[in-house]
Amino acid sequence: MSDFSVHTLLDTGTVKVRDVFCAGTCRHRSAEECAASTHLVFPYRGLYARHVGQDQAVADANHVLFFNAGQGYQVSHPVDGGDASLVLAISPGLLRELSPHELLERHDDPTYRLQSLRIDPRAQALVAMLRHSLRQGGIEPLEAEVLAVTLISRSLGPRTAHETTATRARQRLVDRVKVLLASDLGRQWKLAEIAEHIGGSPVYLTQAFAQVEGIPLHRYHLRLRLARALDRLAQCDDMSALAQDLGFSSHSHFSAAFKQAYGRTPTAFRAATLVKSA
Repeated sequence: MSDFSVHTLLDTGTVKVRDVFCAGTCRHRSAEECAASTHLVFPYRGLYARHVGQDQAVADANHVLFFNAGQGYQVSHPVDGGDASLVLAISPGLLRELSPHELLERHDDPTYRLQSLRIDPRAQALVAMLRHSLRQGGIEPLEAEVLAVTLISRSLGPRTAHETTATRARQRLVDRVKVLLASDLGRQWKLAEIAEHIGGSPVYLTQAFAQVEGIPLHRYHLRLRLARALDRLAQCDDMSALAQDLGFSSHSHFSAAFKQAYGRTPTAFRAATLVKSA
C-alpha cells in the first residue's frame, strides 16, 4: 500500500475528511477491496477507473463516487501521473437525511445504487475551498462541518447531479474519451482528433457524450481544466503560466472562463482561500 498517502484533515465524530493521494503505478485492476463504511469520494486531480463487478465508473474531477459499506470493488489506473481525492465520511443519520430517497439502495444503513454522479462547477469549488482551508489550518471545525454538508447536499441535488440513462456500450465509449482527455489535459483537442483516437464518427461521439454526461464534450473538458486550476491555485503565483499549462489561449480567456464557472476570478478565489489561513 506504499502507493497511498492519506492525510486526515478533519474528524469531529460526525464528519471526517481525508485527503488521499495514489501514485497510480498499477494499470491493471487491483485486488478487490471493500469499504468499511459508506463514504463519498471527490476526485480533484488525475483519473482512475473503479470496477464493481462488470460495472465501471471513471473517477475524475467532474464526478462524485459512492463507496458503499461492504461492497467489493477494484481500481485501475489507465492514465499516468496518479490521482488525488477528497474523501468525506459522515454519520449514517446525517447521510440518510442528505441523500434523496431515489439514490439510495438501502436506507437503514445508507448505501447508494449508483457508482457515481456528475457534479457541477460550484460543487468543484466547494471541494477546493474545503481542502485548501483545512490543509492551511484556516477554518474552524464547525465551519468545516457546515461546508462539508453543503458540498454533499449540492452534489446530490437534482439540479446539479446528473444520472445517465445511456446504454453500457455508450458509457464505455465515453469512458474512453475521458481517459484520452485526462492523458493530456492541457491539449487543445479537436473533435476529429478525438474521434480518430477513439474510433467512430465525430457526430456519433458528440451525441453519445451528451447523452451520457448531459453536457457537451467541450464543456466537460473545460470543467476538467478549471478543476485542475482549483487544485493548483493555492501554490501558484503566475496565473498566465497556469493558463498556458492548461491550454487556454490567454490569461484573460482563462480568467473569464474561471469566473463564469465559479463566480470569482482565479486571483480572487486564491486570495479568498489564503485569507482564511492568515
